Amino acid sequence: MSDKIKAIAAYLPQFHPIPENDRWWGKGFTEWSNVAKAKPLFKGHLQPRLPADFGFYDLRVPEVREAQALLAKEYGIHGFMYWHYWFGGKRILERPFTEVVQSGKPDFPFCVCWANQTWSGTWHGLSNNEILIEQTYPGIEDYTAHFYELLEAFKDKRYITVNGKNIVFVFQPLNIPNNREFIDLWQSLSLKEGLKGIHFVALHMPFDWNLRAHGYDAMTVGYFERNKYITKNRDRKWLKQLKDLFNKQSSKLPLTVSYKKYVTSYPGHQLNRTQYPWVMADWDNTPRSGANGWLFEGATPSLFGNLCEKAFQQTDNKSIEEKIVIVRSWNEWAEGNYLEPDTRLGNRYLNEFKRQLDQYAVSL
Repeated sequence: MSDKIKAIAAYLPQFHPIPENDRWWGKGFTEWSNVAKAKPLFKGHLQPRLPADFGFYDLRVPEVREAQALLAKEYGIHGFMYWHYWFGGKRILERPFTEVVQSGKPDFPFCVCWANQTWSGTWHGLSNNEILIEQTYPGIEDYTAHFYELLEAFKDKRYITVNGKNIVFVFQPLNIPNNREFIDLWQSLSLKEGLKGIHFVALHMPFDWNLRAHGYDAMTVGYFERNKYITKNRDRKWLKQLKDLFNKQSSKLPLTVSYKKYVTSYPGHQLNRTQYPWVMADWDNTPRSGANGWLFEGATPSLFGNLCEKAFQQTDNKSIEEKIVIVRSWNEWAEGNYLEPDTRLGNRYLNEFKRQLDQYAVSL
């Protein structure tokens, strides 16, 4: 295993029941509820996708979390980026991460990403756009409470840092009314509490967004996104290629995107210190969204390996501290977006990831 690349895999905690999901979807709902009921929507549609080694696990079980970390470590994943949900003073799906922090197990690096988006019905499977829970930004008092909710995790020796600073991802910075207010406060509080500061990373951003002006240290690039983001000239051709990939087959079918073209059109230029590559193994969110969803067509472990090779090479000019690659994702099963073994391909995605990681280490 190479320690030259810090591969951080997004980690979904929605594999245990919570009162909110019971109320919205019915008693006992978890992400597995969507996975298990999925059906193919057209000829050749690979659904359902079912878990192999770990089965339909419950993240309230410590042994499951331990087994996940052991497997991830075996295949070269540096740590997990836990999706973290904070809605104006209310946390949701926090139990797995809280137990990881408080128990000290598994002994595996972690960080958080504030998934700051409103949960709406269309995205999660309803026929209308009903708001399930709204993301709000009440201001200083709420930002302060939010920071202290995570302070125990920030002080944990397992927390992932960049040049000594705790790395914190923000899913949609453009949704925050005043990023400087939020970020400056957290930086101040982190120093007050004996930390060295926070390394803020923006996930969903236009390429020409002024990171520094808003207080961010870095952003992800290469992430497949359907929104029409404005790009720098050098990325316009790539963005156009990606937009051209969509093929709406009919109003009753999901959008499909060529995974092969996604991989071949992935940017090949070197990244600077403020940019981290982001790769996707696959995607199919029709178990959640039905015909309103979209999916990659033709994804294979081999093509994923080609994508990883490109992403790893994009870090060539970075220091070891900044050789970070974001992997989407470890276990987002209802979005067809996972590295965990399934009943169709077993460990092949993990094997390909590890193979490319080892080859990159040899090339250095």
